[in-house]
Amino acid sequence: MQPIKLILADGTELTGRSVGAVEAVAGEVVFNTAMAGYVETLTDPSYHGQILVCTYPLIGNYGVPAPRAPEGIESPYESDRIQVMGLVMQNYVDNYSHHAATRSLDEWLRSEGVPGITGIDTRTLTRRLREHGTIRGWILPLGYDDEQAKARARTVEMREEVFERVKPDGVTRHGHGGPSILLVDIGAKDNIVRSLVSRGATVVRAPWDADLAALAGDCDGVMVSNGPGDPEDLPQVVAALSALLENYERPIFGICLGNQLLGLAAGARTYKLPYGHRGINQPVRDLATGRCFITSQNHGYAIDNDTLGDDWDVWFVNLNDGTNEGIRSKSRDICSVQFHPEAHPGCRDTGYLFDDFLERVRLRSAKT
Repeated sequence: MQPIKLILADGTELTGRSVGAVEAVAGEVVFNTAMAGYVETLTDPSYHGQILVCTYPLIGNYGVPAPRAPEGIESPYESDRIQVMGLVMQNYVDNYSHHAATRSLDEWLRSEGVPGITGIDTRTLTRRLREHGTIRGWILPLGYDDEQAKARARTVEMREEVFERVKPDGVTRHGHGGPSILLVDIGAKDNIVRSLVSRGATVVRAPWDADLAALAGDCDGVMVSNGPGDPEDLPQVVAALSALLENYERPIFGICLGNQLLGLAAGARTYKLPYGHRGINQPVRDLATGRCFITSQNHGYAIDNDTLGDDWDVWFVNLNDGTNEGIRSKSRDICSVQFHPEAHPGCRDTGYLFDDFLERVRLRSAKT
């Protein structure tokens, strides 16, 4: 392992050892508090363009499984590639041990051209991010002029480009029979599709810039996916969803970025959180029932509750900081959550939301 360093925009410089590809990359530095699930996390399109810091100090110990899971085994992959720009770890373990592993994390990162850095004091780094908010950073091999290396560092423009890079090439269908659900894909995790199909639905997975009104008209319900970036950078999707809110009479459900986009479509505003919610132990409360749940989350923006219109209720709130975790309409069958009911990684306490959504879809279809 050769020396490599992480530089933050505020001048902080941390030197460690290289894991994976030896590349210069740049991106927003964010942290995730999960103790497991690095395969799922690294392939989550919501992280596209970011440098990920793992707060759990032991990464790589169970290796990486084959991209295609054996029959009967659920795949941990949330997309077909690693989505992060770079990975920051305290202690990387190359001598992995797991019955399903076929290669090391180092080998996987190398194969996809993604650099990693280990030997970093991630506790100090995370405290800095918590105190000062997310910040731009660079992973740079040693031996190069820093400014020249920054100039040539591979990066992703976090406005239009990031959404173009995570959308699917076209419309695809998954599952057979049952109610048909239009999944508006803005960087959807594959487990959203698996969660719907396993419950008997057919999923029409469409890129966010498709003709959503026409596709929705042929489906029994609409689900708006998670994804990366700032929801305000997707005015085309907000306009399309606004039209659906006005004219579509079947159930609509949003997840993560989908929650923010539905909020914007309803006339609310969103704002950037200081350092986001990224982990698998985020507590939320259902304000309608008073029940609390532990959820999986990955987002950097939230809906401003004070800007919601009279037709909308705050559904869930985050018990750590009181921020919005879901909304629902008082008069129409439209709702959304900021967390991930499909989890992966994380506990599946809120998986029942898929059942509730599909039950509402089936009831509505039976009436028409």
